[in-house]
Amino acid sequence: METIITVSKLGKAYRIGSAERDGTLAEVAWRTLTAPVRNLRRLRQLRNVAADATTVHHALSDVSFSVRRGEVLGIIGHNGAGKSTLLKVLSRITNPTSGAAELRGRVASLLEVGTGFHAELTGRENVMMNGILLGMSRGEVTQKFDEIVAFSGVAKHIDTPLKFYSSGMKVRLAFAVAAHLDPEILIIDEVLAVGDLAFQEKCLSKMDDVSASGRTILFVSHNMAAVEGLCDRCLLLEGGRVVFDGDVPTAVARYRASVARRSGETPLGERTDRYGTGEFRFTELAFNGGEAVYAGAPLSVAVAGVATTALVDLQLTVRLCRTFKDRVLMLDSKQEGARLTAMVGPNHYRIELPRLPVVPGTYLVELWANGADATLDGMFDAASLTVLPPAAGGYATREYDARNGPVLPPPARWSEG
Repeated sequence: METIITVSKLGKAYRIGSAERDGTLAEVAWRTLTAPVRNLRRLRQLRNVAADATTVHHALSDVSFSVRRGEVLGIIGHNGAGKSTLLKVLSRITNPTSGAAELRGRVASLLEVGTGFHAELTGRENVMMNGILLGMSRGEVTQKFDEIVAFSGVAKHIDTPLKFYSSGMKVRLAFAVAAHLDPEILIIDEVLAVGDLAFQEKCLSKMDDVSASGRTILFVSHNMAAVEGLCDRCLLLEGGRVVFDGDVPTAVARYRASVARRSGETPLGERTDRYGTGEFRFTELAFNGGEAVYAGAPLSVAVAGVATTALVDLQLTVRLCRTFKDRVLMLDSKQEGARLTAMVGPNHYRIELPRLPVVPGTYLVELWANGADATLDGMFDAASLTVLPPAAGGYATREYDARNGPVLPPPARWSEG
């Protein structure tokens, strides 16, 4: 099969502490006039400098790989591993310090959803403008306009200026535009955790359709379930280098082992691989007070978080997942009719489940806090949970076989405080 992307010994270095100090008007004018010469000198230094950890940060080092036409390549790693830098180089947003990257075909990048939106323009005008900025022709945007608006769910407000949209409405409209691009190469960086839970599911389904259409996709995400479901192959980056290039299960297993080590070292509240507006931030998650969890037995989940503003309609969701298409259990306060609130500062919640309807095994735990129409805080790999076989006298395993898709368990009791 034809190779459509070739990356050879790619490197990107940034000089640390290169900011100019303020000065007199004459000094500022002189620095402005001499900036081209100084920038050229700095570029030569970056290309020729020996590896000096005190002055240069190597975001990428000696990265090489190739991608075949129609392949979906996952790129995973911890924050700071170099994932976003790699995509910015491939998208021609920034130039590499060394090496080369060749992309054959029309490229579209979904690096920051909503880039180019203007608050004073209506939703309709922003769809037209943003579609063109992302590489579509005016005719393509016009042809897909109704489909984009229907996907976003903001049809009633499409002729309202964007400044009157909520944050959730803006991100839904922005993703709807980006999701309807039709390039040969699509570059995606962490754009699937947008809007509320229902819209996230729609985004994931749309990306599944895109991957099935035969387009070449580079996909960066912390959502390992989505990586497993969408990708044919995976790169694992650490410290700006490729440490694994191969099958998805092996790459994800290595990444999750690393996450487990880091999770033990980093409290939940200090984790940076999270999403949302930040008005609420999870700080603690515990199952059965740290005791063993058995299939078919009662389950107690304790959740704590800090709110920066009072919330009168808080939706909390805890999901147990195996893969992208095998999210086996969901505890959701809104679907179960529990009205939760949060006051400014620390908040504590408890979920009591009469029995845990999943088969024994190890599950990844997703943790989400949503407001009226936007994610406040969310983590795909908040923790892992090992479910043991039923204790003597417990429920028969056949009573809680895992099913395909989110499963609502027996009614749970939600409480605050």
